[in-house]
Amino acid sequence: MKKLPLLALALLFACKPSPQPTNLSFPHAAVVSAHPLASEVGKAILQQGGNAVDAAVAVHMALAVVFPQAGNLGGGGFLVSRQAGGAVHTIDFREKAPAAASRDMYLDSLGNVIAEKSWLGHLAAGVPGSVAGLAAAHDSLGSLPWAQLIQPAIDLAKKGFPLTAKEASALNEKLDIFRQHNTRPGIWWSKDKWQAGDSITLPDLGLTLELIRDQGRRGFYEGPVADSLVAEMARGGGIITKEDLLAYQPVWRPAVAGHYRGCEVISMGPPSSGGIALLQLLKMIEPFPIREYGHNSARAVHLMAEAERRVYADRAAHLGDPDFWPVPQGQLLDSMYLQQRMTSFDPEKATESTDIFAGEFPQAEGSEETTHYSIVDAQGNAVAVTTTLNGGYGACVLVGGAGFFLNNEMDDFSAKPGVPNSYGLLGAEANAIEPGKRMLSSMTPAILAKDGKLLMVVGTPGGSTIITSVFQNIVNIVDFEMDMQASVAAPRFHHQWLPDEIFFEEGAFSPETRASLEAMGHHLQQRGPMGRVDAVRILPDGDLQPGADPRGDDWSSGY
Repeated sequence: MKKLPLLALALLFACKPSPQPTNLSFPHAAVVSAHPLASEVGKAILQQGGNAVDAAVAVHMALAVVFPQAGNLGGGGFLVSRQAGGAVHTIDFREKAPAAASRDMYLDSLGNVIAEKSWLGHLAAGVPGSVAGLAAAHDSLGSLPWAQLIQPAIDLAKKGFPLTAKEASALNEKLDIFRQHNTRPGIWWSKDKWQAGDSITLPDLGLTLELIRDQGRRGFYEGPVADSLVAEMARGGGIITKEDLLAYQPVWRPAVAGHYRGCEVISMGPPSSGGIALLQLLKMIEPFPIREYGHNSARAVHLMAEAERRVYADRAAHLGDPDFWPVPQGQLLDSMYLQQRMTSFDPEKATESTDIFAGEFPQAEGSEETTHYSIVDAQGNAVAVTTTLNGGYGACVLVGGAGFFLNNEMDDFSAKPGVPNSYGLLGAEANAIEPGKRMLSSMTPAILAKDGKLLMVVGTPGGSTIITSVFQNIVNIVDFEMDMQASVAAPRFHHQWLPDEIFFEEGAFSPETRASLEAMGHHLQQRGPMGRVDAVRILPDGDLQPGADPRGDDWSSGY
């Protein structure tokens, strides 16, 4: 097996330039992920003859080492794959509520939500799905041996890598929280302050990865790793058991698909809210000549924000785990329904969110730290994967002896209907806590095709802003004809119904645009960066044009 000079690459990228050039392209294959080393691992797998799913497994495992804020073994996510011949597959490896979970587990004796109980510490963790999901994808769609895909991550963990400036800063912000919520010493909080270039090795994580390399999913859900996880639960008051781990299974689900301006849009169905919400947004604005309005113009922003507030109202009421709740997917995507939702749209005036309610249907029969990677291989197979721990470093709990962080995905349930979660998102009965249930997600891995040919692979982290960030990048490419790097770098905005505000990044709006939006009745609030979009666009000549978000250490690689 070809060996990567990982230490040399690590030193090279510790102080990488950002952003990447807007005119970057690759003739054969491309990988875009949240960390340079992970992208280089994916490239090497593709050069070794691996396909897009093989590269996805290797990238995911590498991110679990070098990007602990969101790369993970202890989390979950969604994979959307489009094969070169057009076949589409999606895998739901979202975390699940443990069997001992209960509807009111985060409420006090008066029925009020205990703010941090679902966010920090052992009780915040759902049953992880990442290893099972990747193993299932590889079993069905992979080509190279599993061990070959895991080995680069093992090398990174055991030989070490230097921290980037952003990674050092993120760790320093969490040091006190790590020490408060962990039961054993951990390498990540072994120093009082991290600096860019500091080298770190992760022997416990390396041993865990070796078990996964040698035993597949059993190396995580059974044996020493499972024992360590359950022991960690016992020390910290968590509720995940060996039975929960053994019972976990990923689910192959039907894709959510539709069309926008002649492009086929493929994304993830529930328990992701992303696919349905994305298609609702695109279909709501399709009748309008948004290209004529101009990128981030007052008219364009007004239209998109008004669609967003209506879609997020539907999200709050109707979306949840389809194994537990009758999601009215057909009604939500019905063209007549979406047309009706926009009849109250006034092109000159903002609608008050208090006047917007979810659509009503007859009862049907019968998660801000995530990461995304986009991959296209030399045969034209494409994979979009969004995976998460939920908050940065998840529950901030490292599994003693196993070296990986646990998620805090239980916060993505509705701890109490009508009470917002940590991202300000409201939920209802559809997303109430139940044992074995998957929590609702905003993750929106998406693939676009046109005239039967692959056009774009896209996704992002960002909590509640994921859906709107993917939405804007599709509009940037399809309507405003940007190149991919310019699209992912463009300043973004977001509306989620409640609170009734358009959040926007610095530089998103000109003073004139701000004045126009305020005159229409919009409430504006500047905030920090939204998401880290990683995407690949296929150019008319067949070359692959990547976009790596300059908001992070994200990096494009290919050949």
